[in-house]
Amino acid sequence: MSEHVDAVNEMVGQHGVVVYSKTYCPFCTKAKKALKDVGAKYELIELDEVDNGSAIQDALQSITGQRSVPNVFIGGTSIGGGDDTVRLQKSGELLTKVTAVGAV
Repeated sequence: MSEHVDAVNEMVGQHGVVVYSKTYCPFCTKAKKALKDVGAKYELIELDEVDNGSAIQDALQSITGQRSVPNVFIGGTSIGGGDDTVRLQKSGELLTKVTAVGAV
């Protein structure tokens, strides 16, 4: 599993905004819409479309304590899931955070 933890850490370290998602997940759709609505550019990893999706979810749990998706990272830190992302959008903090990491 450490290779997957390393891969997640590398991904979130290289990109301002990273979303771990599944294509059929309604909470993932909410998070992606909130990011799109503020004009954020982000790396998207659809875990149901990659061979090691389950192992990546295990790594996410190890890193963040959250195995569920979406798992949204801004500036290398997990901000949580779909409801968390929407809440930050409504408060104006999402735009501030993505702007701070140069992801707009």
